[in-house]
Parts: sequence; C-alpha cells; structure tokens
Amino acid sequence: MDSKQIEQLLEKYWNCETSLEQERMLREYFRGQVPENLNEVAGLFRYFESQQQKEIAGSDFDAQVKQQIRQQRPKGKVINLAFALRIAAGLVVVLVATYFVRLEVRKSYSSEVADTYSDPQLALEETKKALMMLSKGFNKAQKEAGKLKVFNEAEQKIKGTVVDSEATTEGQI
Repeated sequence: MDSKQIEQLLEKYWNCETSLEQERMLREYFRGQVPENLNEVAGLFRYFESQQQKEIAGSDFDAQVKQQIRQQRPKGKVINLAFALRIAAGLVVVLVATYFVRLEVRKSYSSEVADTYSDPQLALEETKKALMMLSKGFNKAQKEAGKLKVFNEAEQKIKGTVVDSEATTEGQI
C-alpha cells in the first residue's frame, strides 16, 4: 500500500468515516516500517495494539482497584475546598439579603405607633363597637357548635349507642 492511500485512509480515520476493514488495514500497515512523517501516527496505533493485548489480572479486578484506592486515600475526612467555598458564599448571600430586607421593612413602618383618636371618649366608643362585633361572631359560632352537637347525637343513634343528652348536660353543669 502506498503512502498516498494511507494518508487518505488516515484522513477518513480522523473524520470517523472508516470501516472496520479499513481500520484493520491501517493497524497492519503501522505494525511494520513506516515513513518518518507517519512515526507519530504509528506510535499511536502501536499503543492501541499494546493496550488491546493487556488483560485484566484475575477475576477480582474490582477488589484490587478498590484496595489501591484505599491505600492512596489520605486518612480522615477531606473536605473539598471548592464545595466549602460554595456553601460559605451561599450563606453570605442569604445573610446580606436578610439584612437588606429587614432594613427596607424598618423604613416602611414608623418606629412608634401613632394614636388614631385624639378624643378618649371617641376611642372608647369605637372599642365598644369592635368588641360588640366580636361578641356577635362568638355567639354565632356557639349556635353553629350547637348544630354539631345535634349531628353528633344523630351519629351516635345510628351507631346504636344512644346517649341521653339531658343527662350528660346536667352531669356537666
């Protein structure tokens, strides 16, 4: 095979366009004597062939590799510096953001509460109105709770455990 054909095959090889047969021809060519301009490529093909000849030493290959890794690993825990710096940077960002948010919240609210009423009598009347509204809400809630009591009694009758509601309320009072 002449060097022009080899160079064309090499071009196809580098472009990943060769067939298995063409790659076999290249391997065979580079086993022998090659021109000086192809020495580097020949070294590459020879390296590939030498690696193909190697075999994995025994069936416990994984165990041997793990043993070598354990021997090379330093004792104790090793913290990756880049990982630690990422965590520290994240904490700094959170702290700075919290500081600025709290600063904005403090600016938006005045520090002292201002009185809304200058007349104490008017303030008393408004407070009474607000408490009456709350009282009405509580009364309504108490009526709704009474409905729940009826529901519970009906549920107990369905289950077969009849409870005398008057006797239980008298015992509770």
